[in-house]
Amino acid sequence: MKPERTARRLEGLRTAGRMPNRMALQLKRLAIGQNVNDGWIAKIVILLVLTVIAFLYVRPIIDMISTSLKSLEDLIDPVVGVIPRHVDPQNFIDAWNGLVYPQSFASTLTIALFGSAFQVFSCAITGYALARLQFPGKNVFFFLTIVTFLVPPQITIVPLYMIYQQLGWLHTPFVFLVPALLGQGLRGALFVIIFRQFFLSQPKALEEAARMDGASAFRLFFRIMLPLASASCLVVFLFSFIWYWNMYYEATLFLSKGFTPLSIRLSALEMQLIGNQSLTFGADAGKDPIAEGPKMAAAFLIILPPLIVYMIAQRWFTEGIERSGMVE
Repeated sequence: MKPERTARRLEGLRTAGRMPNRMALQLKRLAIGQNVNDGWIAKIVILLVLTVIAFLYVRPIIDMISTSLKSLEDLIDPVVGVIPRHVDPQNFIDAWNGLVYPQSFASTLTIALFGSAFQVFSCAITGYALARLQFPGKNVFFFLTIVTFLVPPQITIVPLYMIYQQLGWLHTPFVFLVPALLGQGLRGALFVIIFRQFFLSQPKALEEAARMDGASAFRLFFRIMLPLASASCLVVFLFSFIWYWNMYYEATLFLSKGFTPLSIRLSALEMQLIGNQSLTFGADAGKDPIAEGPKMAAAFLIILPPLIVYMIAQRWFTEGIERSGMVE
């Protein structure tokens, strides 16, 4: 055999031996990846974990919508699962009438919209003052702000009730709007801290340049600093709106008559539907099939407006959290 032919055969055998090794390395690299989270195995595990977590969060909403669309026969029949045999809109009609939805919606929207707008304005001013201005007792005021955040609302609810009663504000929206305008209200201290941390992160050279141009503290805040804090304003507004919309404990004490929000109407809905009669006892008490469908429909009607607001503002909300420094 010629030497050239022998060399070519040996080279062919070596190449044929390398090809399976190369393919095995590429497959291993695709499966495991160079880093921990870029291989197919890691991606599949992450996808499964996220799917399970998402299902745990979405399952109550699926059950709520499913129950609200079921007829009484479907609710009683244990064979019927998530998908109802007949879609019955009567639950939504009963919920709409039981909640007195237009009137209760207007009351809830008034408190949530104006309360959150007032909190954005007052907490931004307070946060800016605590971050940038120098005045006697500044640290004491910030300490008191943190104290109001740490103290549970159940401790201050009785003195507040007596004060509001003397002022004649009970069963009116003033019990929530006036504290919001003064920088308090639901979790007002938290919003002050968010704004304070944002203004502390801004460069001082910006303020110094504005002061050299003759800008006053008032003009500096409203023309320069507040527009820069638009992301924080959006985050605070959405958080405040959702908390005012869903509040129950404070509303039960201060708004039990007259100016009634949706959360209080929901708690009274079952009594309106079945009175003192109940078809269930023991561990299933409170799950009366007569009231279960309308209650789920009422819950869906209550959470629908905040869901629409969040779906519209989702992109700005996510960007706002990133820019405000809340995730750092």
